[in-house]
Amino acid sequence: MPADAPITQDLLTIPRKMPEGALPNLIGLRREAMAAELARIGTPEKQIKMRVGQIWQWIYHKGATSFEDMTNLSKEYRALLAENFSLTRPDVVTRQVSKDGTRKYLLRIAGGHEVEAVYIPEKNRGTLCISSQVGCTLTCSFCHTGTQKLVRNLTAAEIVGQILVARDDLGEWGKPAGDKRLISNVVLMGMGEPLYNTDNVRDAMLIAMDNEGISLSRRRITLSTSGIVPEIIRAGQEIGCMLAISFHATTDEVRDKLVPINRKHKIAELLQACRDYPRLSNAERITFEYVMLKDVNDSDADARRLVQLIAGIPAKINLIPFNPWPGAPYERSDWERIESFAEIVNNAGYASPVRTPRGEDIMAACGQLKSATERARKSAAQIAKDIEGL
Repeated sequence: MPADAPITQDLLTIPRKMPEGALPNLIGLRREAMAAELARIGTPEKQIKMRVGQIWQWIYHKGATSFEDMTNLSKEYRALLAENFSLTRPDVVTRQVSKDGTRKYLLRIAGGHEVEAVYIPEKNRGTLCISSQVGCTLTCSFCHTGTQKLVRNLTAAEIVGQILVARDDLGEWGKPAGDKRLISNVVLMGMGEPLYNTDNVRDAMLIAMDNEGISLSRRRITLSTSGIVPEIIRAGQEIGCMLAISFHATTDEVRDKLVPINRKHKIAELLQACRDYPRLSNAERITFEYVMLKDVNDSDADARRLVQLIAGIPAKINLIPFNPWPGAPYERSDWERIESFAEIVNNAGYASPVRTPRGEDIMAACGQLKSATERARKSAAQIAKDIEGL
């Protein structure tokens, strides 16, 4: 690809149709959209706000999967809801549990496509890594997920639905206030580039942050982007979550190869967007993710360049030992090399934790996600045909 070649999202312009006979899904609608849907089926205007609040609590606070569960609504109104709407969440195809406790979910969504989500339990928190697209358009050369071509964006329902499914599996509905949350953090670091699906990611995360539902703090949600510069500020303004940059190189020459979007948005442009990110402060630092690739980006010179590049940005550097996958063209940096790199970054005043690989035995570690039914590369024509049937 030439250095100035555009990175396009042409496949996302293909119109999607609702499956014939499918009912609109109330999951994934923000309050105002849910209110409009309830008005459409004849809910009295004076009752709409109350009904939205009741339904919202059942879906996002109590985990209801059926309108019949909503016992503070009349039987007649429950029947009306069931006639007009669904509460559709992703189906769990497989659930794998690693020897370290990590759980990987293979989830089936509309159109028969599959995505993956990963739950990582830790001593003081539990992190759910969720996907934003089926496949990925960025083809980062070190990432297994990136070898799967983009099929389509996930809807807001499919994004927030991953949280609901994980809470189902962990038995986290209806716990007394004050109990330790098993899912305390959500990271948009699964399949896909979140900022190529900003509208749906925004709606899903605003639902997740709603105080009368899942009630996650915006500071407990981290969006990871490879550097879609025009959308970074918008995400800060409209979502307000924490930001992580999938950085991985200290020169444009190397980053062009590792993260192809760099051919469109160079390092200097990306770092300026980081400096302009709303709410940026020492209390709300940007995380720079840096995968350690042997003899590619792991030299002491790279470490010194890195701290020079991010000078003045409240940040931490998350060093990620490369997670191998079949046919990968890279090797993990030696541990001594990682420690030397980390020491230089630390001495410059930046926290540089080395991420412990989790779930490697079930291919759930960073960069390893790739759903089973989408492994074969599809032509644009086949993808269009698949999406046309939705």
